[in-house]
Amino acid sequence: MRLKLLSPGEMSEDQKQTYDESIAGKRGAPPPPMMAWLNSPEMARHATRLGGFLRFDTVFPAKISEIAILVTARHWTSHYEWFAHKRLALKGGLDPKIIDDIRDRRTPQFDDPTAKIVYDVAKSLHEGHGVSKSLYDEAVKIVGERGVVEIIGLCGYYTMVSMTLNTFEFGLPDGQVSELA
Repeated sequence: MRLKLLSPGEMSEDQKQTYDESIAGKRGAPPPPMMAWLNSPEMARHATRLGGFLRFDTVFPAKISEIAILVTARHWTSHYEWFAHKRLALKGGLDPKIIDDIRDRRTPQFDDPTAKIVYDVAKSLHEGHGVSKSLYDEAVKIVGERGVVEIIGLCGYYTMVSMTLNTFEFGLPDGQVSELA
């Protein structure tokens, strides 16, 4: 870890307010990257609120939004992000085979057209830096314009999370080994 994470007793009033807001929310605990973001309390406040929305209040159920998050974690080889969101994806009911395929950079087989379009859009955003007209039209047909906006939000926000976790070298919990090569 490149950064000393502050305990609540070491935080400024601004930092403590953001920390307290994060533990009072649906997460119940501060998201790890927020602990780094607290070095910029206002950024931490806005980013944590956005993260709470993207995690709990998009049009997608957890097992669908976790596809975009896992694609992002894999794209950035973000070991901590992968570790945390693989567990959340499994808890949300995502097929372990889909998770393994994303980890191994294979295109998963999807039964659900919504899951497939979230995967396809996320992959296209990360690898192609955009979305073709045909993929966009298909995505709007399946998830609507709000869904497309929220896929972009998930990929963008979790890119910032992955960059934060990678830059400050957040380690996995003791005894855990990364699945990402």
